[in-house]
Amino acid sequence: YNLLTDLVMKGVPVHGCGIQAHFNAAGTGRNRPPTPRMVKNQIHRLGELGLTVNISEMDVRVSKLPMELRQVAQRQIYRDIIAAALTEPQFDGIWLWGFTDRHTWVTHFYHDDEPLIFDEDYGRKEAYYGLREAL
Repeated sequence: YNLLTDLVMKGVPVHGCGIQAHFNAAGTGRNRPPTPRMVKNQIHRLGELGLTVNISEMDVRVSKLPMELRQVAQRQIYRDIIAAALTEPQFDGIWLWGFTDRHTWVTHFYHDDEPLIFDEDYGRKEAYYGLREAL
């Protein structure tokens, strides 16, 4: 935010920005996913600089949760974050960091996980329906 504020104040032609969204549903403390209000407030704050704002690289890791909570938590995070973002006029889009668990960067960088909205067989997961509800 400070860098963008400085650039805008200096007249640098910055028109938009993205918020990376690599969330860990089981995260705690500083590693927990932001609340929908936190995302909304950040988009609003950046929008007040005259910037359009998108959520980029969104995925929601769930492997550290109990099996019975994974789909529910993931669906809720996708739905609630995007629904909150859509209430801000300067919000202009979302990019998922992949679409299927078969080809996710997460397994190469972290560990086995299922962070996306389609499973390894390209079937729709609960997260898909949560995202669709938000839209």
